[in-house]
Amino acid sequence: MPQAPKSEIRRVAAIDIGTNSTHLLVAEVDAALGSFNVVVAEKSTTRLGERDQERGELTPAAVERALQTLRHCRDLAKSHGVEQIVTAATSAVREAPNGRDFLGTVQEQLGLDVDLVSGPEEARLIYLGVLSGMRFGEKPHLIIDIGGGSTELILADGHDARVLSSSRIGAVRLQREFCQQDPLPGSRRSFLVAYIQGAIDPAVSQVKGALKPGERPQLVATSGTAMALASLAAADDPRPPLKLQGYRLSRERVDQLVSRLVAMSPEQRRALPGLNERRAEIIVPGALILQTTMAMLQVPDLVICDRALREGLIVDWMLRNHLLDDRFAFQSTIRERTVLHLARGFGVELPRAERVAAHALSLYDQTRGLLHDDGGDGRQLLWAAAMLHTCGKHINISAYHKHSWYLIRHGELLGYTEAEHLMVAAIARYHRRSLPKKRHEAWQLIEGRSARHTVASMALLLRLAAALDRRPQAVIECLQVQAPKGGMADGGVLPIQLQAIDQGPGVDPVDLSLERWSLQRCSDAVQEACGYELRISASGLSQS
Repeated sequence: MPQAPKSEIRRVAAIDIGTNSTHLLVAEVDAALGSFNVVVAEKSTTRLGERDQERGELTPAAVERALQTLRHCRDLAKSHGVEQIVTAATSAVREAPNGRDFLGTVQEQLGLDVDLVSGPEEARLIYLGVLSGMRFGEKPHLIIDIGGGSTELILADGHDARVLSSSRIGAVRLQREFCQQDPLPGSRRSFLVAYIQGAIDPAVSQVKGALKPGERPQLVATSGTAMALASLAAADDPRPPLKLQGYRLSRERVDQLVSRLVAMSPEQRRALPGLNERRAEIIVPGALILQTTMAMLQVPDLVICDRALREGLIVDWMLRNHLLDDRFAFQSTIRERTVLHLARGFGVELPRAERVAAHALSLYDQTRGLLHDDGGDGRQLLWAAAMLHTCGKHINISAYHKHSWYLIRHGELLGYTEAEHLMVAAIARYHRRSLPKKRHEAWQLIEGRSARHTVASMALLLRLAAALDRRPQAVIECLQVQAPKGGMADGGVLPIQLQAIDQGPGVDPVDLSLERWSLQRCSDAVQEACGYELRISASGLSQS
């Protein structure tokens, strides 16, 4: 796992001028680590897509709304000391005959240089944003971003983007052109679905042509329409998630939501929790785009990513300022970067955390089949929990493991699924004091016997590793787990030998009696979990 470099923090802002909304994002960029943290995120409904019906121009009212919002965004970004504001405008501005005049006015009145991005460039920026917030691994991913005026469909993996497409259909555009009657009559809905199929078909064909035989990509949905549908679905869950990042929606659930929304009046949709007035107006055409595209692609489900174009602007700024070697290196280390970023933000003593993590991984590698039977997925969860297990100390030193669980659970761990995020928090929670109990919230949130088994075994390894962290300075060179004597059935013994750091010629080895005592105190937990009795020895000391 990577060593944390010395931090250098820079601030940058991104403004996304969309068809329906204008978004501001202020990010703290860790130049050394090559990651960023969002410190401000604001959204204003500017409705640039409500253009003149005859000429297609941006209306004076829409231009005025946008200028007021952009002035506010500029001033707020500057108040946070950003060194640059990167700004992009998408379909509403690029298609309007007076779009470039609008951008000239923005530059003249506000001093903001706006990049008018093409459809494929918009898709590329969305791809960069998703790369920064989701781990692809070796599996291809399909990204769909349903905006107000266009829909981007991207086929990519952790190494390359194969398709970057943009279609001229969006929630605002379709609402304006096809949804004069609300609720939609059945015949009108059928016509709209046929229109969507025709508009999105070239992009779907591109994607299918770029897929290799046997590949089944994961669909990732971003932005307003998908987030709104996920919010409606999550509200019905027995345990609604804290965040929508990583939330899964089956195609059947999407179909149910669409049927429900289509049958509602505007007033009924506005009364739904999680839908603001403007989103309630445009959710039906946006949801139909998503439903139709899923059917055409024959994907079984989708996963939500809350990062998109504005985060892509930040990644693109980092690339242009040489803070990232390349976007694929960023993707391949996303889990490590986000853990180190979170640890630094919580004031974790990184050298000590890294020592505990090293001991934990050494124990993991040496005790496979003894203290755990994990197939490999738990190793990175163990590392993350080890790096973050002390983050609650600045709240309450005596019960810090409980506070660490809360902070990790509510923190941002990019590249981890929601289930993995909860597992990391729970592993940190159970590295000391009591073992998991049914009444504990941290344990109740872990779903499935397999996941609970992983948490319990990884927490035991972290308990042992943390027990060796008794002093501010490093004193243990390595540890060695020997083959157990006897068997579990007749009280087998698990010997662990600690090797002290060599202090140099003529210097006595460090007395590791403190570490031996601390590790021996974990014996009851090991006995209860695995049936072994610990026997601890250390180099340079007589053994009792």
